[in-house]
Amino acid sequence: MAVAVLVCVAAAALVVALRVHAVGGGPVAELARRGVLVTAEVELTGDPRVLPRGDGGFRGERVVAEATVVRVESGAQRGRLAVRAPVVMFGSGAGWTGLLPSQRLAVRARLAPADPGELRAATLLVRGPPRVLSPPSGVQAAAGELREGLRRAAGVLPPDQRGLLPGLAVGDVSRMDPQVKADFEDAGLGHLTAVSGANLAIVTAAVMGLSRVAGLPLAVRAVLAGIAMVAFAIVARPSPSVLRALFMGLIAALALGSGRARDGVAALSVAVLGLVLFDPELARSYGFALSVSATAGILLLTPRWRDRMARRMPGPLAEATAVTAAAQAAVTPLLVLLSGQLSLVTVPANLLAGPAVPPATVLGCVAALVAPVHLGTAELLVRPAGLATGWIILVAERAAATPMGAVPWPGGPAGLALLAVAAAVLLAAARRPYGRRVVAALACGGLVAALAVGPVVAPWPPPRWLLVACDVGQGDALAIAAGPGRAVVVDTGPDPVAVDRCLRDLGVEQVPLLVLTHPHADHIGGLDGVFRRREVGEAVVAVVDAGVPGVARLSADLAARGVRERRVAPGTQWRLGPCEITVLAPYAGRAATGPTESARVNNASLVLHVRWAAGSALLGGDIEPEAQGDLLRHGLPPADVLKVPHHGSQRQNPAFLSATGARAALISVGADNDYGHPAPATIARLSWQGTRAYRTDRDGDLAVLDLGGHLAVLPRGSPEHR
Repeated sequence: MAVAVLVCVAAAALVVALRVHAVGGGPVAELARRGVLVTAEVELTGDPRVLPRGDGGFRGERVVAEATVVRVESGAQRGRLAVRAPVVMFGSGAGWTGLLPSQRLAVRARLAPADPGELRAATLLVRGPPRVLSPPSGVQAAAGELREGLRRAAGVLPPDQRGLLPGLAVGDVSRMDPQVKADFEDAGLGHLTAVSGANLAIVTAAVMGLSRVAGLPLAVRAVLAGIAMVAFAIVARPSPSVLRALFMGLIAALALGSGRARDGVAALSVAVLGLVLFDPELARSYGFALSVSATAGILLLTPRWRDRMARRMPGPLAEATAVTAAAQAAVTPLLVLLSGQLSLVTVPANLLAGPAVPPATVLGCVAALVAPVHLGTAELLVRPAGLATGWIILVAERAAATPMGAVPWPGGPAGLALLAVAAAVLLAAARRPYGRRVVAALACGGLVAALAVGPVVAPWPPPRWLLVACDVGQGDALAIAAGPGRAVVVDTGPDPVAVDRCLRDLGVEQVPLLVLTHPHADHIGGLDGVFRRREVGEAVVAVVDAGVPGVARLSADLAARGVRERRVAPGTQWRLGPCEITVLAPYAGRAATGPTESARVNNASLVLHVRWAAGSALLGGDIEPEAQGDLLRHGLPPADVLKVPHHGSQRQNPAFLSATGARAALISVGADNDYGHPAPATIARLSWQGTRAYRTDRDGDLAVLDLGGHLAVLPRGSPEHR
């Protein structure tokens, strides 16, 4: 045994050494170390993926794609070199949509060194659009047509379902709603949209079942199942991760079906070794480690747990519970290393969502096959699949919103050691009837505390909230209460997921007024999140030069949603619910000034004064000293609460800060941002004048309350909400 292990280790080490030498010692790597501008011919090995960006896409989409450089030419060497070097490409703009693996492209790019630890020769920073040199191979073209057919057929579903169905069926998450994706991760359902052994098992089971009903012999059924799995792997993209899922799914299905876990573990070991030899980079992949751990947990733990559970519950339920629990137990140590927390909702969420996955997967795959032939029939097939995906989305949303759904846990070796001790104690206690009762009582008590006591003791939103500064990272997003289920939203932050989650937590279903103070990405990038499942009345936007990046795109986006875009002058007022909102600036006919274009756009920010019966607030957008001075000259109304302009940057007019007379200051800022916000001088100035500063990076969401006739600020991260 020891000799076999040493041979495997030596083989893996040799393959890794050869791969490192190949990618790090060639001409592409040498040119990358010098940052040379080249013309390269590349062959795509994966689909170009759109990257999320902080400006919400208002400056064009950025894409990343894996490829192999086959020819390269630069001014640093004569002629064109024929090479084969794996690279990762970053590009932007048009020309990338619809490209498929196996296509050859010509690109003009600057070479940069690959990230440390990655087995790639270089990173290509592509300039301009790619030039297509060849069509995709027949197999990849057919796979692309099937994927596109499923996307077209899913267009009849609601937006969140139409993006999820291709992900469940063939792992295509290109159109998946960012909020749904975030809910899946929080609920522990992210694996459902990554092609896995479960997908292959579902497809295989469907093919085997139909073949059996048709009375085909076992050998024919096996051949058809093999063809189905190969076809599915091609459509889902035969990348190493898909191949890994194919191996793991077959091994888990074979072992569980035969009840021979030892043979399954041996096969798993062989598959892991083979995959690492095939793609050494998998050895440092958390995804690979999670897949192997989950499969090992299913093989080793499920049979025993299933048999024990079957004594107290129906067999199918015992099987499903045992599989889910075993997989979760096996991956928990890795998840502790990754996230530093323990999820308490993963197992229940998977049990609830699990029954809907097979019909969604099977119907999605059939729709993909039918769509190129008859789109109408495919659309009929995806409608019941939409019901299944809708249920999964609901489960993910509820699980992600569950109080204490994830428990903070120390990360690193110390966290793993603590987890091992806790597991040992629980196992020891569970071996005795009295211990099991104690563990069950503690678990029930913790569940009651999380679901009942917690929300009662520290409810969110707090009663009588008037304004909330949402924690959206480095950006601004505020909600002003405008009646039950209604709020005025001022800016959207950079991230649709963050602002949607904040509004969802506040119970906001209608936005009668959307104010976008100025068209910078950290204030308008999260626009999609505000519109998600909400009615929006009208949008008020700042008056800035039409040539400013993002202005035209913003107007087109609002028009496409059927929302009226309105410009307003100082003195404009709205009365909505308990608040009265007045526009103070900018002043009509006066061009914004500032030392840079960015500062001039900041100084064009809409400035609002909000009044309630209990007090008032001044929302300053991102105005800088020039616009702050204009406000002082025109007369600045006092305010109890100040939303500090421009995330508390150093460019503040001290007279402006003191003239407000604010007792509390809200600073919306991202943790460890690159801008140095908030500036120490600004914090010191606020403290010196007796204004208490609250920061979203440290305190989370900040709520302004009516506390018996006067305003108070309650941070969500305060001791009352921990």
